[in-house]
Amino acid sequence: MDPPVQYGFYPVIQSSEKPERTLVPVKALDPSIRETVVWLRGRVHAIRAKGKQCFFVLRQQQYTIQCLLSVSETVDKSMLKFVSSISRESLVDIEGLVKKAPKPVESCTQTDVEIQVLKVFVVSESESRLPLQIEDASRPEGGDESGPDIGVNQDTRLDNRVLDLRTPTNLAIFRLESGVCQLFREALIKEEFIEIHTPKIIATASEGGANVFEVSYFKGKAYLAQSPQLYKQMAVAADFDRVFTIGAVFRAEDSNTHRHMTEFVGLDLEMAFCYHYHEVLDVLDRLFVSIFKGLSIQYKEEIEIIRRQYPSEPFKFLEPSLRLDFPEVVAMLREAGVEMDDEEDLTTANEKLLGKLVKAKYDTDFFIVDKFPYKVRPFYTMPDPTNNKYSNSYDFFMRGEEIMSGAQRIHDPKLLIEKIKEHEIDPAKLQSYIDAFRYGCSPHAGGGIGLERVTMLFLGLDNIRKVSLFPRDPKRLTP
Repeated sequence: MDPPVQYGFYPVIQSSEKPERTLVPVKALDPSIRETVVWLRGRVHAIRAKGKQCFFVLRQQQYTIQCLLSVSETVDKSMLKFVSSISRESLVDIEGLVKKAPKPVESCTQTDVEIQVLKVFVVSESESRLPLQIEDASRPEGGDESGPDIGVNQDTRLDNRVLDLRTPTNLAIFRLESGVCQLFREALIKEEFIEIHTPKIIATASEGGANVFEVSYFKGKAYLAQSPQLYKQMAVAADFDRVFTIGAVFRAEDSNTHRHMTEFVGLDLEMAFCYHYHEVLDVLDRLFVSIFKGLSIQYKEEIEIIRRQYPSEPFKFLEPSLRLDFPEVVAMLREAGVEMDDEEDLTTANEKLLGKLVKAKYDTDFFIVDKFPYKVRPFYTMPDPTNNKYSNSYDFFMRGEEIMSGAQRIHDPKLLIEKIKEHEIDPAKLQSYIDAFRYGCSPHAGGGIGLERVTMLFLGLDNIRKVSLFPRDPKRLTP
C-alpha cells in the first residue's frame, strides 16, 4: 500500500491488497495513548503553513484533532510544501505520534492531544474550489460572537448536499433520526407488533383524494401510495393483529411550506383491539413516551451538538401524555379569541396557537387531541357511537404541529361501502380493500407518523428540509 516515501498520493484503491494496519478512530485519541505511533484517516478540515511548520486539522465525522508537521531531520521542505498544498476536504491517511498538547486545543474536539505528523498520503483528493465551506455551514444561526456572521443559504446547502451533510450538526441530526426509527421498532416489537412491507405502486388513491402521483404502468396507469393505510388494515384482517411499517410516502401537494414535502418517510402502525380504540391510543401514548425518553438519554451528545448550531428549548412531555377532546380544544381556542365552528378542522395557525396554550397551561410540548369532527376525516374513519358529528379519531401534536393522524377504522363492509359513497368515491375502485372485510375482521385502529416532522419538532428546528437527507418538494427534484 505505502510507497517507499513519507508522503504522496495513493493509487486509486481497487481492493488489490489488504495491509496489516489498524486505523485508530479520532475520537479514541486522548492522553492515555500519548507517545504512541498511530495511523489515522480523515479529511483535511483546515490547513495553514507558517515558516517551517504546517498546522492542519484532521476531521473524522464530528471529531477533530490538530496535526503538526515540522521541518526536521526526517521531514524535508518538499514534504512540508506537499502537505501545505493539500486541498481542504481531501481524504488522507496519516502516520503520527500522539503528543500531549502544550495547552488545550479549543478549536478541536480532542483538546488534550495533538499529532506530530510522520507520514501523509492522499487517499482521495478534493477539488480545491468548494461550493461551500464546512466552517460556514457549521456556524450557529444568527451569527457567532467568536467569528464572522457568514451563513450558507438553504438552496446552496441542498444543491451541494453531500458537502452540507458533512457538518457535525447534520451528522448528528441523521444519527438521531436513525434513532427515532430504531426506538419506534424496539417499542412496537416489545408490544408484540411485527414489521411488514406494503406496496408503493397501487391501483387507486390510498385516501380517495386527488393528491396522488400518477405513473404509467405498462399499458395502464397506477399511483404512488399516499400511505400504507389500506394494506395495514388488510394485514389486520388477515389476523396479523399488530403490524407496523417504515417506508416512503408520496403526496402530490403543491405546498411550499416549512413542514411539507412530496416524499417523506412514514412510520405507520395498525392494531386490532378488543372493545375500545383507546386500547390503541394507550399503546401509541407509550410508544411516543418511549421514543422521547430514548432520544433524550441515548442521543444526548447529538442533541448538544445540534443545539450549538440551532438553539432551542428542550422538548417537554408528560407521562402519561396529555389528552384533550376536540370540544375542549375548540373551547380553549375560542377563549383565546379564535372564531371557529364546532366541526371545523384545525388550521395551521390554530394548531400553533393551541400548542402555545397547552404549553402555558400544562407545560408540555406533546399532546393528543381525540374525537375529531367526522366530516374532516377520511372515509374509512369510524363515526363516534354517541354523536355522529364526531369520530373515533385522533391527532398527536409536537410544539403545536401535527405529527400523527389516526383513528379507529371501519371494519364492517356494509358501513364501509356506505361511507365510501358518501365521499363520492367509486366503490369499484376499492373493491379488493372492501373484500378484505367480507370474511370477518377484528376491530382495529392505527395511525401514520411523519419521521421527519418528529425529528424536526423534537429538535425545535424551523424547516423539515434540515432533517430530510435529500428533500423532495414541488420545486426540488435533485440531487
